Amino acid sequence: MMDFDFYQFLVVASVWVIPVLLAVTLHEAAHGWVASKLGDDTALRMGRVTFNPFKHIDLFGTILMPAGLLLVSGGQFMFGFAKPVPVNFYNLRSPRRDMVLVAAAGPGANLLIATVSALLLHVVAYIPETMTLWTAENLINLIKINVILAVFNLLPLPPLDGGRIAVGVLPQPFAGQLARLERAGFGILIFLLFILPWIGGKIGADLDFLSTVILVPSQWVMEAIVTITGIN
Repeated sequence: MMDFDFYQFLVVASVWVIPVLLAVTLHEAAHGWVASKLGDDTALRMGRVTFNPFKHIDLFGTILMPAGLLLVSGGQFMFGFAKPVPVNFYNLRSPRRDMVLVAAAGPGANLLIATVSALLLHVVAYIPETMTLWTAENLINLIKINVILAVFNLLPLPPLDGGRIAVGVLPQPFAGQLARLERAGFGILIFLLFILPWIGGKIGADLDFLSTVILVPSQWVMEAIVTITGIN
């Protein structure tokens, strides 16, 4: 049985907790802020347009599941989610168009955070030496987690942001058929993310298609950010 190194777990957690909280908090706040500007103040009235992470944390999705995955993977893998921001699309001035803009705001915020984090790597050399490595690891993880979160959420499957964008831009009846998947969307994701790879492991086949669909484009986006910000 593998020995559990609690100190190493704390070290790894210390450079992932801040990036995860920033990523999910600003992602959800961006949805609510854009919705409030486009006519729906539901999230604003419920106090969800805020940088306070405690307003967005989901006990299972933001704490228990990421910590469990971090623990069982030896600090190599983590996945999580926050409480979705409530948006009443019927309150939006142009529901179909504005739904696309509200959905795009979350991934857009993540890509902005990743780019700013990359730029901040330029100043790491000027901070006290004792903080250099820890700060650099936090910034690098901010880039990784925000890019992966953006790419993941842009998958064209409701209730993910990409699904809502697709519903907003596809012609009928395709949009209607896709929208009807929303109730089953989370179950489909759980099956693709966890159950299908587990089945593949049992039969000796690589069935982890979703990881490839997320990680390959994420790598392309990270390389683009590295090039644009000049940190390579």
